[in-house]
Amino acid sequence: MNGNDTLRAMKPVFVFALIGILFMFAAPYALQLFTIINLTTAIALAVLALSLALVWGYGGILCFGQVAFFGLGAYAYTIAAINFGGSTWAILVAVAVAAAFAALLGYFVFFGRVSDVYLGVITLTVTLIFFSLIRRTSGPDYKIGNALIGGFNGVTSPPLNLPWNTSSFLFPEHVFYVAMAALILSYVFCGWLVNTRFGRVCAAIRENELRSELLGYDSRLYKLGIFTIAAGIAAIGGVLFCNGVGRITPDVFNLYNAALTIIWVIVGGRGTLIGPIAATFGLFYLTSALGGQSVLNNNLVLGVILIFFVLLVPKGVAPTMTDWFTKRRKPAHNSRRRRKKGRNT
Repeated sequence: MNGNDTLRAMKPVFVFALIGILFMFAAPYALQLFTIINLTTAIALAVLALSLALVWGYGGILCFGQVAFFGLGAYAYTIAAINFGGSTWAILVAVAVAAAFAALLGYFVFFGRVSDVYLGVITLTVTLIFFSLIRRTSGPDYKIGNALIGGFNGVTSPPLNLPWNTSSFLFPEHVFYVAMAALILSYVFCGWLVNTRFGRVCAAIRENELRSELLGYDSRLYKLGIFTIAAGIAAIGGVLFCNGVGRITPDVFNLYNAALTIIWVIVGGRGTLIGPIAATFGLFYLTSALGGQSVLNNNLVLGVILIFFVLLVPKGVAPTMTDWFTKRRKPAHNSRRRRKKGRNT
């Protein structure tokens, strides 16, 4: 696939990116400040869902602990920002720490030929270890540099500032712009990546790892690569999350958040990028609305949704809608061809 073919394959990506850009500039004028702040949190979670959509949907690696890199990025940003006195280098540190940890973990997993089932268990176990350890870091003795880790109470995250200008902090509306820009850029990057040679090899390994290795591709390197990239994207979501919420606590590593990320991808559709993003926004506001009443339990509703999609819509929303539109277009296209052929005869 040459450059022109890649651009043609990315047309839907550019369309959705354009819609996102229009929404980014229109939302602050149409929505209240409280809604903008909530929307920033949803955008951060959408970046997390996008990272899992990449590593699971295109890499075939079911990472139950994707939220570990999300939380690690949030904590690394917060601690670095407190010590550096600004957010510019802290963002880079957050992405580097999460990616380096994923590369180290992935090296032992993939080069150790650990099966996919055990990989899911290992990543989930790592997430719960983070949850347990950080909850036990209360008190003044637990700190990194000038930053107290905070234990189960968490730690307040310094706000984003203009690059290399620590005295100019961003207001919530500006943080929303940054979050939307990060989501759009991450989405376009992932859309480009899956259409490159690297992305196509990862998809081939997902479908048949043995055949790919017989063709000369080292599946371990490709798996490690996409696993590390997805961890870095998840860390970006973590940075946005702690800026949207204003603090970070160990609850980010809990089992509920780990399961919720998987639900977003299942509902949105594996093998797509826009599906999990849309599902994240939809389920985020659904659970927020359910939180304001006492009749239905959030976990019960999410469980019913998960069962419904696994049994009745296994492909997810985005692939199912794509298949439906494709089937409707084919009869119309064939009908036009028959009419044109009749006129020619």
